[in-house]
Amino acid sequence: MKKIKKLGMVVTSSVLSIGMFSSVADASTLHNGQLEKVRIQVASTDTIITKEELIKKFKKMFPNQFDFLTNGDFQMSSAHIYPEDETVRHSLNFTKLVSGKRVYGNIGFVGEDLDIEHFSYQPPNVKDALFPAKVSKEEARKIAEEFMKKSLGGKDYQLETNAYNYYPQQILTEPVRYSFSFARTKNQVPIADQRMEVSVLGNGEVVSFYKMAPQTGSSTFDAVTQIKDKNEMVQQVRANLSVDLNYHINYDYQTGERNVELVYRPTATLQGIEAATGKWMTADGYATDLPAKTKVEAISAKPLPAKQDGITVEEAKKIAEQFLAIDSDKVKLKIEVIQERENYNGQTVISVQYMYQYANGGNGSSIEINKNTGEIVQYYDMKEHIFQEIGENDKTAPPLSKQESLAKAVNYVKEWVPSYVHNYAMPVTDPYFEERINSYQFVFPRVVNGIIVNGDQIHVGIAADGSLNSLNVSYQEIEGWPSSDEIITEHEAKKILEETLDLKLSYMKKTEKENHYDLLYVPVFSDDPFSYVNANTGKWTNLFSGNGSIVVTHPSAEEELNYLINAKVLDVKDVKSFNGDAAISTGEALKALMNSLTYFYYNDYYYGQENTNQTFANIDPKHPLYQEIERAVELGIIKADTKNFDVDAPITREALSVWMIRIMGLEQAAKDANIFKLSFEDAEKIQSSNVGYVAMANSMGLIEVEQNRFNPDREVTYAELAVSTIRLAHAMAEGGRGLRY
Repeated sequence: MKKIKKLGMVVTSSVLSIGMFSSVADASTLHNGQLEKVRIQVASTDTIITKEELIKKFKKMFPNQFDFLTNGDFQMSSAHIYPEDETVRHSLNFTKLVSGKRVYGNIGFVGEDLDIEHFSYQPPNVKDALFPAKVSKEEARKIAEEFMKKSLGGKDYQLETNAYNYYPQQILTEPVRYSFSFARTKNQVPIADQRMEVSVLGNGEVVSFYKMAPQTGSSTFDAVTQIKDKNEMVQQVRANLSVDLNYHINYDYQTGERNVELVYRPTATLQGIEAATGKWMTADGYATDLPAKTKVEAISAKPLPAKQDGITVEEAKKIAEQFLAIDSDKVKLKIEVIQERENYNGQTVISVQYMYQYANGGNGSSIEINKNTGEIVQYYDMKEHIFQEIGENDKTAPPLSKQESLAKAVNYVKEWVPSYVHNYAMPVTDPYFEERINSYQFVFPRVVNGIIVNGDQIHVGIAADGSLNSLNVSYQEIEGWPSSDEIITEHEAKKILEETLDLKLSYMKKTEKENHYDLLYVPVFSDDPFSYVNANTGKWTNLFSGNGSIVVTHPSAEEELNYLINAKVLDVKDVKSFNGDAAISTGEALKALMNSLTYFYYNDYYYGQENTNQTFANIDPKHPLYQEIERAVELGIIKADTKNFDVDAPITREALSVWMIRIMGLEQAAKDANIFKLSFEDAEKIQSSNVGYVAMANSMGLIEVEQNRFNPDREVTYAELAVSTIRLAHAMAEGGRGLRY
């Protein structure tokens, strides 16, 4: 495929490759944004690929499984390439209504042989995949391994036991999903940038996979025969080990809440050791001596005045036009939308959405300006990509040195975000060099009380010609930074790390463009790569799930309770005092139901509109259950027929029955009490207006009778709610019922 005509460009998120050792600082940026990857559409190649050819290739991998799809159910997207990889890729999408349920999928093909690079699929029937799933995690692992070897040619791959596997809260109407990561091996050693991800639903279906492998020529590898003794290298690392005390910001992306804790982590200069020589791996190559800790140095010793004393929307437009101006008569800058809003860090910004228009299409993004200071807090330069598109990319000058680029970055920070700089320090880690655009990416960490903050930094990208490639300020307003008075000492933290230290062999490349893999000893300090030492307790803590899995006991609902607790549906802070047979309040029950059956966010950043209704006098927007209650009112689960809503009162079995039938969308049928006849011994205790609700909830198995008594007035326990909620989720999934987000 030699002749390639490039059409348009789409900016997409790149695949994030995580090695065996990740610092907390690196992990803290996972959800605040990823490096961007540019996808360029291909108008023509030497070889014409038809949709039918791709469909045939796809169905060969899944014989008989997708015979229900016709060729008309597939759509073929334009071929595309990436700037750093001229390999042509194609993609197929399919969608179809099957038995009243929508199925859809996506398949990506790569290279002249049209190897399937990725696949994802949403099947029509997931009943057996809901909790409790038909297959266990161990059974799913075997299914994934068999598929990986048989269908993906993964005979040289092995399961990674410490793979990144983070999933936030999952509603109960969605299937249980098991995900597994497999690393390709050479000489029984995993290769860091060659892996497969396979996901299996709880019913045993393989529903997605991704193959990550460099599209370069044949590679060479260091031999494993002449490497330093592992125990010797462990002692070398221990002798040079140092730790850093950091603030770590835990951010709940559903609620927008932040909490801060003090943590210890290995000093970031410790990355790996060349296995053959024992030299330290650094960003600038291998060194005999481990680089010393970088001293924390403020960008500016004193606060600098803000760029401006507040700006208007019209002034923001002028700033954006000046900043985004492009020197080409073939390209027109168009400002499309300007809106004032609050970003996810709680700052009032003016967001300017823009588009660069040219003959073959256009590409756009947005720039954010702090309304109170007139400073640019989010920006990514698209000009070089645009010049590539229109054939005017004549930048042939070599890139600046690292030091020259750093000096430029400091100047840009002081020029464009001066009011922030006194809160941040000079980089303490080596910059990332993005080879695709010859750009250095610097991280200026925030410092509070002389301690570096993980999860709050200024990112600055410097292009090869010294221009500003990107700028992002993640400053967060936080009150009550934890005191370091009552924490374990640095010596104690170092001892904990020394005791858990291990080294694992891994093949890695110095740069993306190279074809040779070096053999490295990579430090590992915990079975969980995304964990850190809590400075207050001295215990390992998971970066994403707090203190790890919570386990409670119960004679009849233990499995259900633990599933809901660890799915973040039920909130249990003290396991020792938790009593599954205790009555649950109306407010807690409603929150559990809403969290288990629908996704919604508390922070208006995601939807651009905040719910400001107030149905009940005692439930204002500051109430902790405000969003759940307003959503329940909106969906008709609870009625706005009283002045106040008593969140602390216990909920009865009868009242829960009413809620559940409303959730199922069957209220109209339940209202006709005359068509229902209850045979319970205590039927007379049920309110006449609720007879239909109770009858239906019982007949559907949502709330069952006990010895022919429904006990409508009995208070619902945590255990009963857990069991009934899971039954409700199954009923909703089977009936195709879903609550809109």
